[in-house]
Amino acid sequence: MNINGKENDNDKKKKAVVLFSGGLDSTTTLKIAIDEGFKPVPVTFFYNQRHETEIEHAKKIINFFGLKKHVIINLDFSGIKGSALTDKNISVPKNRIKAEMTCTDIPATYVPARNTIFLSYALAAAEVEKASDIFIGANYIDYSGYPDCRPEYLASFEKTANLGTKAGVTGEISFKINAPLLKLSKKDIILKAVEIGAPLELTHSCYDPVEGLACGVCDSCILRKRGFEEAGIIDPTIYFFKPIP
Repeated sequence: MNINGKENDNDKKKKAVVLFSGGLDSTTTLKIAIDEGFKPVPVTFFYNQRHETEIEHAKKIINFFGLKKHVIINLDFSGIKGSALTDKNISVPKNRIKAEMTCTDIPATYVPARNTIFLSYALAAAEVEKASDIFIGANYIDYSGYPDCRPEYLASFEKTANLGTKAGVTGEISFKINAPLLKLSKKDIILKAVEIGAPLELTHSCYDPVEGLACGVCDSCILRKRGFEEAGIIDPTIYFFKPIP
């Protein structure tokens, strides 16, 4: 409502909860949600991740879009560990070729049940916000074998969302998990991001930053850089190390 008690266009928009890390994929997903006419409620997580600098990037992107609401949830994965992203005693894989990244072995950067935990918090926020749509930047084409980025997993969670919430079982809300990047390559995601005006220069993708810069040699950096090269677009990221060809 505005000060005169009248609805403005923003008030009329449907809300959508968007899982938002400040990375390339989640930023593109956030812009897609905006372009589809949703009023987004971005949800970002601090979980003692090695690359916590992504949260500052997320804040800058929220400011870029002029969004008023940004939910930051503090979790502590340090007691669980089991991942190179939450346990500094486990090394982040470096200088892997694409064949190694797409093999059946799930890499050390997998965080146990991370998307299930994140989506559960997003679902709770969606129920409170009365938002039927939850957006996630999951992708299973150029990814590192994470089981919680697969379409069958997301379909299963959507079913759980509607079976395990008050709003779902009473029929007040029919929850939908939106993964608009699910079947896109990194190249296509970057082309989409440029097409819709997502601020790629503000995004962060690196798993293991060095002195505030993207390392350039972790899986995420390599996939990002290769995606920009294949798209024929200059990568705005400054890398600490030069990625392998």
